Amino acid sequence: MDTDRPQQDDFDRGVLNRRAVLGDAWVDKSLGNATAFNAEFQELITRYAWHSIWGRPGLDHTTRRLLVLGMTMGLARWEEFELHCGAAIRAGVPLELIKETLMQGAIYCGVPAANTAFKIALELLKHEGRTPPPQSLAADVRVATHHTFSRPQLAVSVQGKGAPVVLAHALGLDRRMWDDHAAGLAATHEVLRYDQRGHGASAIPPGPYTMDALVDDAARLVREWGRGPVVWIGLSMGGMVGQGLAIRHPELVRGLVLANTGAQYPAAAKEAWAQRIAKVEAGGMAAIVEMVIERYLHPGHRAAHPSAVESLRRTLLRSDPAGYVACCHAVANVDWLESLAAVRCPTLVIAGRLDLGAPVAMSEAIASRIPGAALVVLEEASHLSVAEQPALFAEQVQRFLARAS
Repeated sequence: MDTDRPQQDDFDRGVLNRRAVLGDAWVDKSLGNATAFNAEFQELITRYAWHSIWGRPGLDHTTRRLLVLGMTMGLARWEEFELHCGAAIRAGVPLELIKETLMQGAIYCGVPAANTAFKIALELLKHEGRTPPPQSLAADVRVATHHTFSRPQLAVSVQGKGAPVVLAHALGLDRRMWDDHAAGLAATHEVLRYDQRGHGASAIPPGPYTMDALVDDAARLVREWGRGPVVWIGLSMGGMVGQGLAIRHPELVRGLVLANTGAQYPAAAKEAWAQRIAKVEAGGMAAIVEMVIERYLHPGHRAAHPSAVESLRRTLLRSDPAGYVACCHAVANVDWLESLAAVRCPTLVIAGRLDLGAPVAMSEAIASRIPGAALVVLEEASHLSVAEQPALFAEQVQRFLARAS
């Protein structure tokens, strides 16, 4: 036993947890203002609630915080809800998790309770200088959600007015990958995003899938929308689908943006894909999530944007392992390279200098085979260039759209 350090009893351990969750100011006030009448009560809740319960190893503090929000919301204990919600916001609990907790509460606690909880949370965010940006539900700007009538059903979001643009996401992600970029484009274009089969809210038919099947999905999506020909903007797997659409269904595409993508993999890369598939089949998405994050976002971006890393991690872990594996087969066997000369629509190829998953050489190979294609390399971007360099990505896309219109 280390005799040089004072030993903490359960009260001291509870105070540490209480400070970690609620902050020093609140705890100092509660303990400092204790009286002969309530001191034993303060000691009881500090030992029992804050050490015996909050100190249990079964749940992390973030999960416990969210549970408290849900339970105080359900019991209409609004003073305690406000205390814990404010503490969670100040501690950096992702707003996405707080929002989802309140959304879940709307079902199990009732809409009036959720309405009060959202009102309190918004006031707390305003007080902390973190007022969320506006997101109007007016008819001319609202994001409408649909699904295809043909099968397998694909989940779809549409927003904006103007010439039609389709956004196709990367492997393991979903249409929310494009939230910010879609909002920017919607000022001048009608923008459709969708979850590819096996992803997000779309159907997950039995795999493995082929790239031709993903292209067939894209073609029926555009035809059902009835707004073609479209400008197709695809990143990674979405770019592979765009290449196939322009090759096999040229009448549906009037412009093509291919970001951080490839047209063919060498044999060594295919072996790496086989290893990835085996890992997911054995251990689910958790077996590869850190590896994918490292390939999707470069070290500098990860260090500067920890909340974005956590959001990406949650999205990948939500991805259905069977759908992910089924799409891995399609991606690993992509083989458009020798057919790209048939593409006749204006094309912009975007690469990331730091991209390990789709190196610049892959983009150069694509651009050299599509007649008239332009190549842009974003120096401080890896695989998810639209997330790492959103302003530069949007600038290049807007310039291309102006030319392609």
